[in-house]
Amino acid sequence: MPNVKFRASRRTLTSHAGLSIIGQCLETAGVDSIDGRFPTSVGTRTSDVVKSYLGLLCLGMSDYDAIENFRRDKPFQQLLTLQKVPSTATLRQRLEKLASNDLQARTAAWSTTLLSLSEAPITAETSHVCLDIDTFVMDNSNSHKEGVSRTYKNVDGYTPIAAYLGNEGWCLGLELRPGKQHTMNESNAFLERVLPRAQKLTEQPILVREDSGFDSKAHLALLEHHRETFAEESRQLDYIVKWNPRRSARDDLDTWCAVAEDYWQDVRPGKRQAVWVQSVSVTDEGVDHVINRVMRLVERTTQPDGQFLLEPEYELEGWWTSLDDAPEAVITHYKAHATHEQFHSEIKTDLDLERLPSGKFATNDLILHLAQLAYNILRLMGQLGMTGEISPVRHPAKRRRLRTVLQELVHRAALVIHKARQVILDFGQDNGRMTVLQTLRTRLRYPRAALC
Repeated sequence: MPNVKFRASRRTLTSHAGLSIIGQCLETAGVDSIDGRFPTSVGTRTSDVVKSYLGLLCLGMSDYDAIENFRRDKPFQQLLTLQKVPSTATLRQRLEKLASNDLQARTAAWSTTLLSLSEAPITAETSHVCLDIDTFVMDNSNSHKEGVSRTYKNVDGYTPIAAYLGNEGWCLGLELRPGKQHTMNESNAFLERVLPRAQKLTEQPILVREDSGFDSKAHLALLEHHRETFAEESRQLDYIVKWNPRRSARDDLDTWCAVAEDYWQDVRPGKRQAVWVQSVSVTDEGVDHVINRVMRLVERTTQPDGQFLLEPEYELEGWWTSLDDAPEAVITHYKAHATHEQFHSEIKTDLDLERLPSGKFATNDLILHLAQLAYNILRLMGQLGMTGEISPVRHPAKRRRLRTVLQELVHRAALVIHKARQVILDFGQDNGRMTVLQTLRTRLRYPRAALC
């Protein structure tokens, strides 16, 4: 075993050189403007409180106590351009106060500003840029936090709602909900908030994709209304919403089999399916809408290994859609909707937000709104710095997980040098990461006038 010795010196080191890019993204997003809306005469500035917690989230930490490790960390303060790093008590109390003053209404604009000014790549799924909306479960069992209740996953926690744009998964909305709240409750208002943000970021046709929890007459009517509004502006909006057959439709198999009689196709021995389109009249508040519904009925008489079943098994599915594509193409479009489950996972694990830190619902809601910006910052670093030729050696991918960005770009050691009123990060022989971070800093550099 080598003879290892430890030594301290006066040199300033940081293990989070990626904070230099994070601080620049916060400046581009306009987080500093919050001081004009929430001024303070004494104590820590409001922007310092918010940026300090955003810095923690971008490092994969969510607990208030984690800030204590950075109170005497000079690079953390300098790279995030903070006048002062708050204490644990100050961080908790000020976030609770900001939540009661409805800071949430301003945070979504930060993400839109960042993605717009940085010209974030937004790629389409074939002909449309997809806007995936869904709820997910955050397990907060064995806690007495406000709003924690039984979820549809049979655990105690929350069921927040999120919206992701494009194949990259840019988060355009992330709002907290009590665990027992039904998916459709307040979802129309959420859609009203999210669609304008998507319009600002892309001029391509938008395809809204949602699961069967959003199957309601009022929601389908709202989507049809927005389609007409988009058309008046020479824009295109389409949607695919999974059909919820309810019990009456599932029990009436004889009728469905009779309708499918002319559409049966063999998939394999012992399995056949019928796919067809039907027009359905949907009435909401006295207004009729004729909407297409793609239907698929699957009949199985044997298992894939050839084992015969005692009775045929039937599986009935449907999708409300405004697309004119073939039924099989509509089903294929909806299958890609499952990708958003990975984005939920990254928020809960990579940002350490499975169990939210506060006991107050409004504060946890604010934290999720801040997490939306932290998520987009790390996603932006991954898309701009880890998918091209300058990327550190990794297997080819269209999108990098947030944890990979944390490992490769954020948690990088550097020597901090102060010279001629400049802060220099010396990476030693790690030229690869230095090149990536330098490229990101150049790409994300914008004049302050652009933020006005």
